[in-house]
Amino acid sequence: MSNRGRIVLIAGFVLIAWNMRPALAGVSPLLGDIMAELHLSPAAGGAITTVMVLCLGLLGPLAPALAGRIGLDRTVLVALLLLCTGVVLRSLDGPPALYGGAVLAGAAIAIMNVAMPAVCKQHFPDRIGTFTGIYVSCLVAGAAAASAVMVPLAGRVGWRAALGSAAVLAAVAALLWLPQALRPQPAAGRPTGHRPYGTLLRSPTTWAVTAFMGLQSMTFYIVLAWLPTIFHDAGLPADQGGYLLGLTNLAQIAATLTVPVHAGRARSQAPHVAAAALLTTAGYACVLLLPTTLPWLWMIVLGLGQGASIALALLIIAQRAPDPASVTALSAIAQSIGYVLAALGPVAIGLIHQVSGGWTVPLLAGIGVCLLQLAAGVLAGRPRPATA
Repeated sequence: MSNRGRIVLIAGFVLIAWNMRPALAGVSPLLGDIMAELHLSPAAGGAITTVMVLCLGLLGPLAPALAGRIGLDRTVLVALLLLCTGVVLRSLDGPPALYGGAVLAGAAIAIMNVAMPAVCKQHFPDRIGTFTGIYVSCLVAGAAAASAVMVPLAGRVGWRAALGSAAVLAAVAALLWLPQALRPQPAAGRPTGHRPYGTLLRSPTTWAVTAFMGLQSMTFYIVLAWLPTIFHDAGLPADQGGYLLGLTNLAQIAATLTVPVHAGRARSQAPHVAAAALLTTAGYACVLLLPTTLPWLWMIVLGLGQGASIALALLIIAQRAPDPASVTALSAIAQSIGYVLAALGPVAIGLIHQVSGGWTVPLLAGIGVCLLQLAAGVLAGRPRPATA
């Protein structure tokens, strides 16, 4: 590949990663406006995020199926086009369009979630840790940007146009990735042969990786769905809640740029996983006990823990399988089951808040999930291949 082709590949890779969270992160800062205009209950409001996260789990197996038929790079292009369509539909009038668009956008993100570890393995086999760090950093940067700009943008153009603005970024990413999709697809990107699903499903490592993936995702999506509302109910202005959510996503970048590179060279990732889970737990505890005292500091702590956790989960998936086809298979298992588990988080927290009338019990429940994440992550971080 020429230098120009390499630059286009990396630019497209970066923009794909940037597109993997704005459609999710852009909802919670606008949730009050959405719920008010569409007359949604707290549980129904949380279900907007839950529907998308549930799609990440249920529809993740589309990625291996599509990659086997049309190739890995073309599968990613299809996902970008589907994301653009879903974001536009979600911004139209009425709850059916809102939830229908959420399903399409969730399906697109599900495909990209599963495909991207295999893209790293296929295009950057000698630098998996580095490019995992790059793509997870771009992923969380996209979430941070969406969280920070949604409220000011909605103030100018309305929440529907603000929510639909993510479609523009998806369209640009599709154009940049088009040259990769037009090339003949390499054999590694077309996993039509045997995939070790049977072996993977019998491996304890697979289930540890899956539990870690799901639990760290649950703690992330609880924050993504409800953090601005928690801060608003504690007395902070709505726009500040959005900025704080953006800050915690921005703080993740420091962890995602450094942790995969260091952990990728280590024999065991268990110490890294334990440190990340403890930081996440500390962030939850500080939001519970001192929500309006130095909230920016708690968001940095929380962001470092969550950024390291997602980066480690994706790195472990890429390291526990020997080739792109096996990575895609393990990724499909871990992310499909893991995101179904994670999808319970936002709606469960909404229901607990609705019943308890406050945020103490929901945040205590979140801390409990963080401790389960710690246990699963230590098991997943041990240097055992999932195909063994």
